[in-house]
Amino acid sequence: MLTRTPLNGPVNPGWDDRPHAIVIGAGFGGLAAAVRLGARGYRVTVVEALDQPGGRAGAYHQDGFTFDQGPTIITLPHVFEELWALAGRRLSDDVELVPLDPFYKLLFDDGSHFTCCGDDDRMQAEIARLSPADARNYPKFRKRTEEVYQFAFEGLGQIPFSSFTPMITAMPGFARFRAEQSVWQLVSKYFKDERLRTAFSFHPLFIGGNPFQATGLYALVSYLEGRYGVHYAMGGTHSLVKGLVSLIEGQGGQVRLNAPVRRILVENGAAAGVELESGEQLHAPVVVSNADSASTYRDLVEPQHRKRWTDKRLARARYSMSVVVWHFGTDRRYDDVDHHSILLGPRFKGLLDDIFVNKRVAEDFSLYLYRPSATDPSVAPEGCDSFYALIPVPNLDGDADWRTLAEPFRARVQARLEETLLPELGRHIVTQRLVTPLDFQGRLRSYKGAAFGLEPVMLQSAWFRPHNRSEEIRGLYLVGAGTHPGAGVPSVIISAKILDQVVPHASVLA
Repeated sequence: MLTRTPLNGPVNPGWDDRPHAIVIGAGFGGLAAAVRLGARGYRVTVVEALDQPGGRAGAYHQDGFTFDQGPTIITLPHVFEELWALAGRRLSDDVELVPLDPFYKLLFDDGSHFTCCGDDDRMQAEIARLSPADARNYPKFRKRTEEVYQFAFEGLGQIPFSSFTPMITAMPGFARFRAEQSVWQLVSKYFKDERLRTAFSFHPLFIGGNPFQATGLYALVSYLEGRYGVHYAMGGTHSLVKGLVSLIEGQGGQVRLNAPVRRILVENGAAAGVELESGEQLHAPVVVSNADSASTYRDLVEPQHRKRWTDKRLARARYSMSVVVWHFGTDRRYDDVDHHSILLGPRFKGLLDDIFVNKRVAEDFSLYLYRPSATDPSVAPEGCDSFYALIPVPNLDGDADWRTLAEPFRARVQARLEETLLPELGRHIVTQRLVTPLDFQGRLRSYKGAAFGLEPVMLQSAWFRPHNRSEEIRGLYLVGAGTHPGAGVPSVIISAKILDQVVPHASVLA
């Protein structure tokens, strides 16, 4: 008699006759999808090209330091708590999330600063410190962004766009919230001070968008942060990745590393599994891709199986910016530097035009500085600090040669940090690693080196984005930054939740 593996029990070494589902990629979206599929009765195999799970959320361990490779800001703890509950466990049993106060500090080129937190009274006082007249409008801005959040995130963000019907239904909301306007335009209605306009409109950069082009619906991020807070996972963001892998294994699934996929197998118009680059074939009626959506169709699905997402269409789509990430550890501590700092250059719109429109690496730049050792001593040796500096740059549609540009660019970043937040930095660096757009294109297999997939503009959102249930192949599904609802840790986790609405329960296939 066949026996089934208990969904929340250990891996059954014997026969497991549950319907098989394959997940390509062990990023946050793929791992969340695997947990949900396991909870719905599937035997899940996650295949990951890299030597560790996490994708962009991997970690480096170097010379006693721990460096998060990618996302560092956790804003909606409940999306993780829900995954742990599906596996019969509690998030707090595996991961300690610490709320940060303040969230981050913005440092402007004129020497002024703005500190962001979750307390409305403190935020209004901080606004008044820079512009008393603008402080009166903060409650109105909060109310508007709450309305946008309810419509766009709690509403549209939770449903699949497998047909155009939800778009038609949403049209009155798009009109009401002036979705055709940019985030910058929305914010400018409430704040006149250019620094405050920047402080409340830069958030699309967290998901690869240009504040001057991304729909104003993305202003919801400001409200989301204020309502749910900004958190840090002790040990680094990768501790959440390790916890998710533990959930999958506890459900009887497995995560296979160093297992890059060559192609998705298709039989009679339906997904039938995957072929690894080793030649091994894994068969399953359900395939979920957490790989970059453009790379999924361009590299893993053969052209004869694609009518909508052709190579030509993918090539002319608009893609997010890329980033340079400089990881470094110091043999001293900089205790006056916050956990999260955003160091702005002399230009805002002009720099963004260079990045998104002109595809030119400018002489000036803005950067995000992450110092997890401000909160978590475990990520650096005693008396030391762990950092990464992330700098938005054009994707590889530009003509920059990062093989020659990388080191001079890094040196400019170091010089800027020495002038501002980290004096005598060069004397104290004891370990470092540099990531450029070429790493996103190569190691992370992101089309054109885009760090966040498709650019989040109106005509590449919702129904216009690659669907969670593939339009091309039955039984193929997409999760992650390149599908609906988009980039950012909460959205990527929610893309996996949407699978519950489009992937049949395992009992249907049993």
